[in-house]
Formats: sequence, C-alpha cells, structure tokens
Amino acid sequence: MQLEELPIREQFRLVNQAGVFDYFDRLPLRSQLPEYLEAIDEFDLPVHTCSWFYRLGDPADEALLLDNLKVCREVGAKVHNIMTFTHHSDGHVLTDTEIVDHYLAVYDAGMKLGVEPSFELHVNMWTEDFLRVEKLARKVQDHGVPFNFTLDYSHVNFKINNPKELDRSGVREAVARGELILDPFEPGSLCERWLELNIVKWTQLRSVAPNQPRNLWHHNEDGQFARGIQYPMIKPAPGEWHSPWNAYLLEPSKEAIRKVLRYHVTHPESPLRFITTEMINLPDYGLGARYNLFEQNVAAAKFIRRAWEETLALHAAGLLSPPFEDHTHP
Repeated sequence: MQLEELPIREQFRLVNQAGVFDYFDRLPLRSQLPEYLEAIDEFDLPVHTCSWFYRLGDPADEALLLDNLKVCREVGAKVHNIMTFTHHSDGHVLTDTEIVDHYLAVYDAGMKLGVEPSFELHVNMWTEDFLRVEKLARKVQDHGVPFNFTLDYSHVNFKINNPKELDRSGVREAVARGELILDPFEPGSLCERWLELNIVKWTQLRSVAPNQPRNLWHHNEDGQFARGIQYPMIKPAPGEWHSPWNAYLLEPSKEAIRKVLRYHVTHPESPLRFITTEMINLPDYGLGARYNLFEQNVAAAKFIRRAWEETLALHAAGLLSPPFEDHTHP
C-alpha cells in the first residue's frame, strides 16, 4: 500500500484513536519538534522511543547521531534505537573493535542526556551477522557497561529454510549441523540465547513467514525483487497480497514475542522496557503492497496485549517457570 505522509497531528490522532498503543515510536526532524510536542500534549501520547540508522566513518551521519540523541531528549524519548550499517564509509566491514568503541561512545553521549542507546537486530547492519551479537555484547559488558539490544526476531524468522539468506548471515553451515537453532519454538534457539544474555531492552513485532516470498510488487535498484521481510498479520483481502496467505506461518513471529514476555515475567532482572509494532512501507517490507499498514499494526498491537495478559495469567497460576517452559502443553 503506497502511503502519503499524513500530517503529524493526524498521525497522533489515529494512533491515539486506535486505543491499543501507549506511546509513539517516532524520531522527529528538528523542524517538526514544535508540532510533535503539541500533539503529545493534545493526545496524551508520549514519544518514549526513537529509531534511526547510521554509517560509521561518515561525518554527516556521526554528527546526525549526536544531534538525534538531543532530539530524543527534547521530545521526551528515553531510548534511541540505533541501526549501524555493516560497512564503514570507506567500504570495509566494521571490525569488532570499531563496533564496541561505537557503542561505548554512543552510550556515554546518550547517558549524559538521559537517553539510552539500544542496538537493533536488523538486515544490512552488523547485527545481521548473528554470531557477532553475543560476542560483542560480552565485550561491551567487559567495560562495565550494559549492552542494550533491540530484538526484532523477524530478521531471523524470515531466513529459516532460506539458504541464500542464511549465507548472508554466515550461519548456513552451523544451522545445517544443528549447532545454531533459529526456530523460536525449539529449545536453545537463538531467541532464547539472546534473552538469556539479559540484554533485550526493546522488542519489536513485525510478522514474517519462514522463507517467505520476496516483495513481488517492488524491485530493488539492481532490478531484483526486494527481500521479503514482512507478512501480513491479518488475512489480506483479494488483491491485497501477491502470494498465498496462511495464518499458521505467523506462528514463529508470535512465538518470539511470547518467549520475550515469558522471560520478562520470570526474570526480575529483565531489562525489557519497550515493545513496538513494525509493519512498515519500505522496499524489503510493504512497499507496493495493497493491504492497510495501519490496520496491520493495530492487529499486531492487539496480539501483543493478548499475549501479555495470557503470560501474566500463566505466571500468576504458577504455570511458568524460568526460563521458558509453559507447562500447560503436554
């Protein structure tokens, strides 16, 4: 679905009217700050989180990151979600040292402003190399600093059973040998491993299907179909989706959220503070699709709320025990 940018006040009105969102995840431009602050007050809908992407070695991006931390503070956000490209501006793949130094510098700058950084699991970013996450999180922790992680497990789930995508993450052989488990339903999955590091500050729900079709309604710059990293959360009407749709293919996306919530209620030390929905209109996601993105985000939020209530009920009944077991199933 091609969407024109709505006026800021209208965006806040729609989100408020939906009745399922507690806050807005949006990074305003500096020129938009007055409108944002007015809308926040009018609709009693705060901005707690902001997201953006950056390339190391690019002076403009490095200056933008520092200014965006200030914008976060001015709009009232507590966390800045950061996506850092895999490659430096000069073309080389970022080294471990560069990433750790980058995190520590951003953490220092952000904390002076009361804004915590959180580094996101995301395609095209250094975190797409899944095996680096745990290693570099521990390196950051060795400096006495918490590593904040934004877990968007869609970037794992869509790669399941997709050899080309597994190669892009450098894990195809490890998965084939059974050394790395991506399926969040399986014990010892990558989802569980990251949760057990106690680093997940923020989680996101974008529904995907394992090895789903590419975005057949949009071509990338090289003329190839865009990557498929978004699958409608609710059944599209005829003509709204380019491929067959099956509800059961949503289950890995839903299970990742359940896992996060179960971990959170069974671990008092859990750092989780924010959950957002991420059905978006970009080339690898929903660009060109004809389903309603806002309705899909509302459906995702409703699922999160149901999953949270179910998790609390199971926990209150003593049916959840650390870390993830749900004893209501045989």
